[in-house]
Amino acid sequence: MTAKVILNPYSNRWNAEKRWPEASEALKNAGVDFELAVSERHGHAVELAEQAARKGFSPIIVAGGDGTIGEVVNGLARSLGDVLGPIGLMPLGSANDLASNLGLPLDLAAAARVIAAGETQAMDVCRVNDIYFVNNSAMGLEPYVTLIQQRITWIKGTSRYLVAALRGIYDGPRWRVKIEWDEGSFEGEVSLISVGNGPRTGGVFFMTPHANLFDGRLTFVYGGHARRLGLLRMLPAAMKPGPGNYVEMEGVVEVNATWINIHFETPTPAHADGEIFSEAVQELVYRIQPGCLQVLSPRRP
Repeated sequence: MTAKVILNPYSNRWNAEKRWPEASEALKNAGVDFELAVSERHGHAVELAEQAARKGFSPIIVAGGDGTIGEVVNGLARSLGDVLGPIGLMPLGSANDLASNLGLPLDLAAAARVIAAGETQAMDVCRVNDIYFVNNSAMGLEPYVTLIQQRITWIKGTSRYLVAALRGIYDGPRWRVKIEWDEGSFEGEVSLISVGNGPRTGGVFFMTPHANLFDGRLTFVYGGHARRLGLLRMLPAAMKPGPGNYVEMEGVVEVNATWINIHFETPTPAHADGEIFSEAVQELVYRIQPGCLQVLSPRRP
């Protein structure tokens, strides 16, 4: 069966376009028969994925970053309903968080061989309001930082995220919220709320360090510090995947849930898989859809 490759040439600040010949050669060398579709604007990959699925292309191969994966999954959800995929990943983004969380190779030749092998895993997919995401979503400080890093053009790669994070911490924004979930609730001020399907985001941060793509649960973190110094101390701790992560700090709480309802008294920016879907939202509803996405990846033991 013919695969459909959806290329986002803008991923990693146009580096995906520059690396496409290498990715194409890797797929051909691995014996993957494919047709190419190129995303031309924000949201176009949603349309391309829906069209490809309706025409019977399989698998859908994402040549881009985490935001492109999110768009493709939203397109598949429009056409296929509750069972999505299979999708393959050619990691051409700046962070490639989902590929790393799945333990997939970032080397393009090795990634192509994983796709050609045809083994799949059924991973969870999350939803916020009417948007699907596969790795991470956040409100408050994290998307506030995302908006800052989008304006930075003189730095590339994960260094851009770090510089933006320092600026966001210096600004020190806070929001008053009410959060409800399966077994609890919280009302008060927070600097950040991060909802994870996987542990790593932004290339170097572990905002929900105990999240698991296969456990049928959302993992979310809320909290923060009123003072800039406290937020600054959180930054290096958020880069630790294990002991010493910022979720162990006073005032920060990590919770597992199957649903989350969040109300902000004042609007907040929000993102899903690194893409800002609103710069001013107040009501968010999160749900988990266990095991509904087939992703090409060696099966877990």
